[in-house]
Amino acid sequence: MATDASEPRITLHPHSRRVQVVIDGTLLADTTRAIELRERGYPPRQYLPRDDVRMDLLTPSETETHCPFKGDASYFSFGEHKDVAWSYEKPLEELKDIEGWVVFYGGVEVSGK
Repeated sequence: MATDASEPRITLHPHSRRVQVVIDGTLLADTTRAIELRERGYPPRQYLPRDDVRMDLLTPSETETHCPFKGDASYFSFGEHKDVAWSYEKPLEELKDIEGWVVFYGGVEVSGK
């Protein structure tokens, strides 16, 4: 599928569909306030407000990465599952809407409208 180079590399799409994150049978997040981040060349990711994430079950990781388009990411683990989620605490100015929001690698279910 060809992409139009004039389209923004990253777009944000707030929605009210239900997003749940379940790992090993534990519900880690449940929200209808997610923002879907679409980045050219990557699968869409659901960014979730911290108020709807069981942050008490996540442990900050030592892992940090840098994205030239979003900024520096901090990671979280869940039990023996290392780096299952990440967050941009201070994203680049054009992505302030995802500041502090949490995104998970797997176990994400999006349903409804």
